[in-house]
Amino acid sequence: MKKTLLLLLGGLFILLGLFFAIVPGPSLIFLIAGLCCFAVYYPKARCYLALCQKALTKSCLYLDKKLSR
Repeated sequence: MKKTLLLLLGGLFILLGLFFAIVPGPSLIFLIAGLCCFAVYYPKARCYLALCQKALTKSCLYLDKKLSR
């Protein structure tokens, strides 16, 4: 029951993230939340989650450098 609910919630978050990628909105937040839900049971989702986290960290550092000038 817990696994099913978590996977449904993860699927909903992924769909909302894809929807907000087309329509302006917080797409990255929903995609990462969906990956967090899937990462509990699927190791491949953990790899994608780590990749997204690294990319976001790198882009935030880049923006901090550019804005501090």
